[in-house]
Amino acid sequence: MDKKPNIDPLFTKDFRSTCPIACVLDILGDKWTLLVIRDLFLNKHRYGEFVESPEGIPTNILAERLKRLEAADIIKKELYQTNPPRGEYYLTSKGAGLGRVLAAMREWAEQHVPGVVSPEIFPRPEIRD
Repeated sequence: MDKKPNIDPLFTKDFRSTCPIACVLDILGDKWTLLVIRDLFLNKHRYGEFVESPEGIPTNILAERLKRLEAADIIKKELYQTNPPRGEYYLTSKGAGLGRVLAAMREWAEQHVPGVVSPEIFPRPEIRD
């Protein structure tokens, strides 16, 4: 009998199809998630740093996206304070693999969206597995 992999319930979902693009969109395809990933590449690690990004992600959505990314093993949370608990977020190796996706999106935007401003290169992120 085939067993389903043991996946965190926050990450478990039925994918729309077996198309790899559709599956990635099921994980990352809302208007906020890739911006959180971008901020991690820009070496933002704390909740307040994500909130300060110019796009203005609502705090309830940010909390949910961080939980979802952690459940998907794209980011890792490490506590830097226990009372009250406060954490820093880091890309995992799996999450760092999204750097090429962000670079391709940046390149496309620079060619086709007037007025975009982007860094020359994303800094190398600190990876924690």
